[in-house]
Amino acid sequence: MELRHLEYFVAVAEELSFTRASHRLRVVQSGVSTVIRALERELGAPLFDRSTREVALTDAGRALLREARTTLDAAQAARDAVQEVVAGVRGTINLGTMTGLTLVDLPGLLGRYHVEHPGVTIRLRAATSGTSGLVTSLVDGELDVAFLALNDSPPAGVTARGLVVTSVVLLVRDDHPLAGRASVRLTDLANQEFVDTPPGWGNRVLVDRAFAAARVERRVTVEVAHLNAVPDYVHAGLGIALVPDFDLVLADDVHQVAVSGVDLRWTLSLATSSTRRPSAALRALLAMVDQYVRPSP
Repeated sequence: MELRHLEYFVAVAEELSFTRASHRLRVVQSGVSTVIRALERELGAPLFDRSTREVALTDAGRALLREARTTLDAAQAARDAVQEVVAGVRGTINLGTMTGLTLVDLPGLLGRYHVEHPGVTIRLRAATSGTSGLVTSLVDGELDVAFLALNDSPPAGVTARGLVVTSVVLLVRDDHPLAGRASVRLTDLANQEFVDTPPGWGNRVLVDRAFAAARVERRVTVEVAHLNAVPDYVHAGLGIALVPDFDLVLADDVHQVAVSGVDLRWTLSLATSSTRRPSAALRALLAMVDQYVRPSP
């Protein structure tokens, strides 16, 4: 088995198309197919299901994908170590972030990084799947680093450190019965209509867990895959919302109310893989992050 075989396999697995993989690899499609067949013979198992018009990974293929990415990452780290000595920091960083992240000056961070390390390519991915999707991508090797919201210890395969901790507050419109309150308890919110982010987002997990622990029912009537857009839906009268207290833009008729009687604290974390050695390019980026974190209110 050669590294080239794994590179071809990962390309097909990520593209789920031999045609697109051949374009990405800049080789003829027959060459890709030949390498994959040889790899399947060597491993003694089919890696792709070709029974339909679309290509899909088999169970064996899914098992190989994570290991293949780890192997290719290790090989790239070896190349990076040599290139760092010979020609400076080079390579590619796959960076994941939640949509609408404002607590980190990401353009400023990446702008300075590009000036200092012009040989590095940054692939930025804003995940509409929230923290759960970012964690999966880190573990699977699709991402090298991610900004995400973790409410507990990092899951297996992930290392994380907190950057910002902020309280969760209630957003209500002026005409809502709770608008005049200085604070509310979860029991005051029973059976209210809520605007929230989808399941799997860090703030959604935190709030759902708090309501479950308090044995209080609530109804999420609108799910928005962009935290900064949640106040707009509150303004439109679609419900109230529990959101982290950071620089969200609020309409004049939308206000914050404190939540009492429960510990609702949201943490922005910086996460990397705990099973893969960070490249020189990634280490240089990690060293800059703290300078671009904006403090919470």
